[in-house]
Amino acid sequence: MARTVARDHAQKRQAILKTAARFFAENGYDRSSMNQLSEACGISKALIYHYYNGKEALLFDIVKNHLESLLGVMQAVDRSGPDAEENLRTLIHAILDAYRDADAEHQVQNAAMTVLPASERSYLANLQQQMVAIAADTLASVTPGLYETSPKRLRPVTMSMFGMLNWFYMWHRKGKGISRQEYADLVADLMLKGVRGL
Repeated sequence: MARTVARDHAQKRQAILKTAARFFAENGYDRSSMNQLSEACGISKALIYHYYNGKEALLFDIVKNHLESLLGVMQAVDRSGPDAEENLRTLIHAILDAYRDADAEHQVQNAAMTVLPASERSYLANLQQQMVAIAADTLASVTPGLYETSPKRLRPVTMSMFGMLNWFYMWHRKGKGISRQEYADLVADLMLKGVRGL
């Protein structure tokens, strides 16, 4: 008789992923064991193996879910309005807001790109490329003439924007200093004024 899927299967799986992301981020993926992870999750190792066959599978799902969610957020941003600068500002706010409560996932993303099999790395890289393409297209629409004459500049400018957003979690402390929304506006201002000056 086939095993039935528990009603809370998806929720349990998501809870394991969230805890595993934090555990890998705090302890390092290479130094983390399934025994330690089961203790951190408060469940048996056998139950973790019911959902995942090992650390690599966990790592892939953590980063895959994280990147798919980010891509979905970016794709959902309406960039069809006539104000290209406002479209960019809206996209930057959406990205930084999507990073909220995803610090651990963001941190372990780097590990995934070095330890996972080539096919899985390729899948994750494709998600990243789609995100970069959306951001680049939005940036290009602000000063289209710039990238027509200097197309090689578009990627460095795009990656610079992601650089400012991606490292926010490293220095920002909730309730101290600039807010997430204020920082999104600051990044938008820096990008808009910067590209106009190129």
